[in-house]
Amino acid sequence: MMRSILVGILVLMAAGIGWLTFDWYRGHYGGEPFGAPFTLVDQKGAPITEAAFRGQPSVVFFGFTHCPEVCPTTLFELSGWLKTLGDDGKNLHAYFVSVDPERDTPPVMNAYVSNFSDRITGITGDPDKVHAMAKAFGIYWKKVDTGDGDYTMDHTASVLLLNAKGDFAGTIAYGENASTAVEKLKRLAAKG
Repeated sequence: MMRSILVGILVLMAAGIGWLTFDWYRGHYGGEPFGAPFTLVDQKGAPITEAAFRGQPSVVFFGFTHCPEVCPTTLFELSGWLKTLGDDGKNLHAYFVSVDPERDTPPVMNAYVSNFSDRITGITGDPDKVHAMAKAFGIYWKKVDTGDGDYTMDHTASVLLLNAKGDFAGTIAYGENASTAVEKLKRLAAKG
């Protein structure tokens, strides 16, 4: 009984965090251009700009390849959601943007992202340009010293949904129910 109550509380907290994230983005970007122009590189080393987020709906997640849990879990789930959508989601483009470009070079990104899906494109580049892009998209990130000469990164764990104009269209919270996430992606794809 106590475990059921605790699980219920955790689910409500996750839903609340998801709604607050969506509400924050909607309040800051609702009806206005989202993000800012950028010039970075994809996992193959080819130039990529904000134009990649125009013309079709996009799913964008910011993270890093050394991430122990949130990033691999999110990319695994995203890959599964895209498979579940099948043809209903064929117009969705998915991106994984590194918040740790010092370590996440194009070859590292290519090896990492390829483990999850060929439908997800990795984005990295000059650290100042990557961080400017993350800031323009309202993404939090912070380098955290682990005390052993290494570091990890704290970062926003929500997946951003962009419509075909590249404008903010919602979020998928970390740990959100899979069927809810798939429905959000289905709606996004249908509007694209």
